[in-house]
Amino acid sequence: MPPDSQPPVVVVGAGVAGLACALDLTAADVPVQILDASDGVGGRMRTDRQGGFLLDRGFQVFNTSYPQVKRRINLRALQLRPFTPGVLLHTGDRRLRFADPTRQLTSAADLLRGRLAGPSDAIALARLCAADMLLPVSLIKRQPDRATFAALTEAGISPALCELLFRPFLAGVFLEDELETSGRFFHLIWRSMLRGTLCLPRRGIQAVPEQLAGALPAGTVRLETPVRTLTEDGAALEDGTEIPARAVIVATGAAEAAVLLPGLSVPATRTVTTFYHAAPSSPLAEPTLLVDTERKILNTVVLTEVTPSYAADHRALVAASVLGDASGREPEVRARIGEMYGTDTSGWEHLGTYPVHGALPAMPAPHPLGRPARIAPRRYVCGDHRATGSVQGAMASGTRAARAFLAGAARDS
Repeated sequence: MPPDSQPPVVVVGAGVAGLACALDLTAADVPVQILDASDGVGGRMRTDRQGGFLLDRGFQVFNTSYPQVKRRINLRALQLRPFTPGVLLHTGDRRLRFADPTRQLTSAADLLRGRLAGPSDAIALARLCAADMLLPVSLIKRQPDRATFAALTEAGISPALCELLFRPFLAGVFLEDELETSGRFFHLIWRSMLRGTLCLPRRGIQAVPEQLAGALPAGTVRLETPVRTLTEDGAALEDGTEIPARAVIVATGAAEAAVLLPGLSVPATRTVTTFYHAAPSSPLAEPTLLVDTERKILNTVVLTEVTPSYAADHRALVAASVLGDASGREPEVRARIGEMYGTDTSGWEHLGTYPVHGALPAMPAPHPLGRPARIAPRRYVCGDHRATGSVQGAMASGTRAARAFLAGAARDS
């Protein structure tokens, strides 16, 4: 049957999972209609413009090494600017630098001189990095899964280095500070950091989903179109309109997916809050993440050192993130980042506070790297909560949903 003679596949949600799914279906000549309740594409990857500043809805980074990113994204068009390949650890009254010695040997001075780790930890860390960087990814995926702390211990990393480096740094990656996240996922993320570059697009993180959406046929995405419920024949909108559909693919967050697909098993999720401040000048003259080893906050970074386009004037844009919903803690957070940067923050302008509920799915070990997309006839689901909490996981889940539909289209018709 010609594609234009049948109802479209309706994708609910215009985040990167839904956009990736729609792109694959479109490439297979399947008509698609994306419905999204918000006023822009991207889901959690959105950017606000306020007073000349670009404020991502929660601090985010873009990893160039993800396979789905390499497959789908024109990196040059994003005009990416990199973070330093490493982090600064704020501990007591000093800073220690953890840097990737494979990129610039001199930048790993704190590691090589023993200030960050002793000889046994340095050797264990080198072996860990070499294995994760060089082993086939299929071998990593087949490893028995255990908590990240157990995986680090097995690799020979001491409890001291776990406390100094891995626990505070990975708290900002996994949005939990107990190192209970899947060790298999840790190895995959660590591999991606070693093999890729962490960056920010010149126009904000929303430039990534906007590029995906721009590759779809005109009219594919309908914004400000909330779906109330799924029906036997398609999807019913909040205004009572029913959209007929050959199948429905739910590509929302976990909580929203559970509403549209009653009985769907969804994981717990992690919440994070990001605070944005404008400073008269940069408190750290490098594009480096500053991690709080005391874990009063997660981390802070001067975003305008990464990409100056995040501010339209001469001021510096500083982001700081905290676990959980910390909406009422701006004075406390401002004081802490002042201690970490060693500067007076009383004159900084508070630009915004972004609590992000459901920012990531919880991934305690053992955690499956992917879950089935087809859950019932003509019903599919995708999103990072069906895979791993990353852009790679979200896009891969969208790919899986498209493949599942194409494989079962005749059966479901």
